Amino acid sequence: MKLFIGFIKKEFYHILRDRRSLFILFGMPIVQILLFGFAITNEINNVNIAILDHSKDVTTQNIINKISASKYFSVNQFIQKEQDIESVFKKGKTKAVISFQNDFNQNLVKNGHATIQIITDATDPNTANTISNYVNAIIQSHVKEMNKGINIEYQIIPETHMVYNPELKSVFMFVPGIMTVILMLVSAMMTSISITREKELGTMEVILVSPLKPIQVIAGKVIPYIALSVINATVIIILSIFIFKMPIQGSLILLGFESILFIITALALGILISTVSATQQTAMMISLMGLMLPVIILSGFIFPISSMPVPLQFISNIIPAKWFIIIIKAIMLKGVGFSFIWKETLILLVMTLFFIGLSIKKYKIRLE
Repeated sequence: MKLFIGFIKKEFYHILRDRRSLFILFGMPIVQILLFGFAITNEINNVNIAILDHSKDVTTQNIINKISASKYFSVNQFIQKEQDIESVFKKGKTKAVISFQNDFNQNLVKNGHATIQIITDATDPNTANTISNYVNAIIQSHVKEMNKGINIEYQIIPETHMVYNPELKSVFMFVPGIMTVILMLVSAMMTSISITREKELGTMEVILVSPLKPIQVIAGKVIPYIALSVINATVIIILSIFIFKMPIQGSLILLGFESILFIITALALGILISTVSATQQTAMMISLMGLMLPVIILSGFIFPISSMPVPLQFISNIIPAKWFIIIIKAIMLKGVGFSFIWKETLILLVMTLFFIGLSIKKYKIRLE
């Protein structure tokens, strides 16, 4: 036991002396969560739109003023004819054109309806759809104001209530995903080079001739990173709360327990990569390229898993990050207890034991 504790201390000292490792462990996650947290958003603000007003009456002007007064849109151009729409879009600065038909107010008074055409730049489909929905909502609000005091015999008025995220802040969706990606990649990347570094430095022979068993070597490599990754996770959670105003509706203790379990899962996966890699460069390539795309694409971080083809949905089940994102969103946003997330927790635990067991099996007690 004394030898094992000494081995753990040696690993701690080695990490603390390596400034590059400390930067990757603590510097990169802080920079990444700040960049991703502010940069990744599906909200729109001050989007440039153009107006094509064939009518130029009081009603169209009121609608234009209402759209322009919102924080979502900025009217940057008035165009005179439909042929100009394509050239406006080609410049790339305008994302939508709102076109009012001829005699807009007259048709509204005489026929009870008038036409507004919303033309959006759909090179970015999500943004185009969001712009269309926002403009429609502003127009519907204006129509309600116009019909105030008028008794309409039949009305169907849907009332929408957003649960857990009433303000529809995209940061509430992205921060848990960013936290998952950072912990997964950084933890796996750091441990993936731990054993390969010993091989390249020529110190692996010393470990092999020591009385330490394979499980002790692997545990000794993982334990220091667990402690450091827990500090990392704590910093990320603090930044999420105080900078992005991320709520934590559930238990902090449960969140901490689940985070430690996921960290151990990521570290175990990194150790597995380290045992099967011959060089640090190979280990880094596997941990970065082999994990980054699956974690980002197949974890549900950005794209809903239910919208993916069935084969990809099946593959996503072997991505640990998928289960942790479900857990962390449930705790932070929904405030659920362990009884609601025990299945996901069990899956992570089984994955951890599998990675550790496979690492022990792949650990070579002789150099080739």
